[in-house]
Amino acid sequence: MNLEQLLDVMERDPEYNRHITAWVTRPSRPASIDDPPDSLHWQLVEALRERDIRGLYSHQLEALRAIAAGEDVVVGTSTASGKSLCYILPVLEGLLEDRSSRALFLFPTKALAQDQQAAMREWCDSLDADINLHTYDGDTPAEIRPRVRSAGHIVMTNPDMLHTGILPHHTKWVNLFENLRYIVIDELHTYRGVFGSHVANVLRRLQRIASFYGSEPQIIACSATIANPQELASRLAGRPFHLVNEDGSPQAEKHIILYNPPVVDRRLGIRQSCVLAGRGIVSEFLQNGVQTIAFARSRLRVEILLSYLRQAAPRANIRGYRGGYLPRQRRDIERGLRSGEIDAVVATNALELGIDIGSLESAVLVGYPGSIASTWQQMGRAGRTDRTSAAILIASAAALDQHIINHPEYFFQQTPERALIDPDNLLILVSHIKCAAFELPFRAGERFGREPVDQILDYLAEHRVLHRSGDSWHWMADSFPAEEISLRSAAAENVVIVDTTKPEPRVIGEVDEFSAPMLVHEGAIYIHESTQYQVEELDLEDNKAYVTEVDVNYYTDASMAVEIRVLDSFESARASGAEHHLGEVQLNAQATIYKKIRFSTHENVGWGRIHLPPRQMHTAACWISLQEDITARFGRGELEAGLMGLANLTREVAPLYLSCDRNDLYVIPQVRSPLTEDPTLYICDAYPGGIGLSERLYRLHDELLSACHEVVTGCQCEGGCPSCVGAVQEVGTLCKEVTVRILNHLAREEG
Repeated sequence: MNLEQLLDVMERDPEYNRHITAWVTRPSRPASIDDPPDSLHWQLVEALRERDIRGLYSHQLEALRAIAAGEDVVVGTSTASGKSLCYILPVLEGLLEDRSSRALFLFPTKALAQDQQAAMREWCDSLDADINLHTYDGDTPAEIRPRVRSAGHIVMTNPDMLHTGILPHHTKWVNLFENLRYIVIDELHTYRGVFGSHVANVLRRLQRIASFYGSEPQIIACSATIANPQELASRLAGRPFHLVNEDGSPQAEKHIILYNPPVVDRRLGIRQSCVLAGRGIVSEFLQNGVQTIAFARSRLRVEILLSYLRQAAPRANIRGYRGGYLPRQRRDIERGLRSGEIDAVVATNALELGIDIGSLESAVLVGYPGSIASTWQQMGRAGRTDRTSAAILIASAAALDQHIINHPEYFFQQTPERALIDPDNLLILVSHIKCAAFELPFRAGERFGREPVDQILDYLAEHRVLHRSGDSWHWMADSFPAEEISLRSAAAENVVIVDTTKPEPRVIGEVDEFSAPMLVHEGAIYIHESTQYQVEELDLEDNKAYVTEVDVNYYTDASMAVEIRVLDSFESARASGAEHHLGEVQLNAQATIYKKIRFSTHENVGWGRIHLPPRQMHTAACWISLQEDITARFGRGELEAGLMGLANLTREVAPLYLSCDRNDLYVIPQVRSPLTEDPTLYICDAYPGGIGLSERLYRLHDELLSACHEVVTGCQCEGGCPSCVGAVQEVGTLCKEVTVRILNHLAREEG
């Protein structure tokens, strides 16, 4: 049966319906369309007609008018709304008018740049003009690179290559920088948190070099739906933007279903795993020939679900897609999806971006992605034609998932989250000032961002990184600073995973250095394309993990212990029997043990110790210290249980207010803090120097505590479960009751 028939069967199935908390049918919508501008170059008008495009959507026309007026523009419309035409047309028109002009396209990943190059090349080839279009990344052959540098009209790259391969070598790119007319920034919403804070500084360096060569490029940015695309664009580029967000594209009918797996133990509040529920739903789609994409929150969950689906549908062509797969493997999967050869793909958010994967009919989200913006983006990967599509969100037992699934009105009515960056994070800022000084000398009073940076330059000169000569600072160290800075994580390098099963070792994947202690410690089961490997050795000095193929009935999950020491308190406020602080802390984080978890049943079948050194990090934090008004009402054991429950709740609920993952935060309860001597809950950014997450939570502490109170009091379990304060087996029988009482007191209610 086709998708519409299958949806009809599902809707009439009483067993299935018992677990649906919302079924919203988004109706089809006609396009708001008009003729291309009269001023548009005739060759582009002809190229549009060749593609059977007779008119442009209203948001495309608005973007073209603003760009023609010389404004920087950010387009924030829905998935598959034709945002790319908003930069393709003006860039090509600029090249047709002036063959010496140049454009730099920035995409967050190599895969997306290569995917967009194919589409852009079709446009270039349809014009009567010799336009040189190239990608420039780590895969660009050495013999082609000089031609790209000297003759590339459009250069497509990613922030990492711009950071290490273009800006430090700008003297080889004179033709680009002297004639740079447009900078295109696609998938703007991905530039948030640490990555976005780094990219903002890379853009500062880019504009500094362009100015040195006498060019003032215009910026065109495109973003998926977030709450603040205009603010994010301005923070990233340091200049005002015209926002285009009234979507004029057509919309096919789409069914959006929120599904909560059944409770298997009501007393303990234990639900069926969302992975097992996902297996059943995706298998149903596969059996009826519905091409499907399934999203999972982690690499491990991708591999587990992939294994389950291959067992359930052995005749179907099902592939995995995640970070750590080698580039050639990912390109092969993308081609298979476009051609229809692949029936289903199980992916992390690596396929959330606008890579062309064809017209899938259904998207199944196995677990809430962590933000409303990401949820809509993943749901939008299905239904990119005029045919009916479906998107199903399956909740996990986590508190955030349960809050979303049981409050569908919140999901459907809430605006997407704000994307946060902190370009002036001192560690990030100083790193890029070093890179900028390597590229061009600094002058006295010169700004790098909002403020002059003379003090930082003097500090670097004192440490013999820079040399001051009169009113300028010059690079003098022997090192190449850009290579020492990773834009995407706290670690600069990846750990390569080497399969030693056969006499000739082979590389099968990689993982970032920061995650390695949790994912590829000795004894870990590493799963790649549903094949299991056991880690025999993790060599952090040589950045290699050596694995051998095994066949076991379990996977592993590691735990991390975190110790905290307060370095400084910047702000504080007292309210409702508690003191709230914002400051700086030092964390010592160490992977400690790992659990062996059986496939299918997900029961714990063993454990092991991890013998790796701790990592030390300074970061930002906010914390809540309970005062005697509250603590006098509880015994020590009660306070310990209540703080643990509040910590579990806070870590799950905080992403409601932040465009982040719960793993971007450390939440640490202390029944007696060494600093305050009071019971204290610390919420810390999980990145060196902090990226503004804890600062925003400090400003929103009332809303955060109110949401925690709503989640725990609305949960139907008796004494605690994974959907609120944590499983009763782990937090104890007192935890839920005491957590509610503490929150009541913090909210000035009777406990």
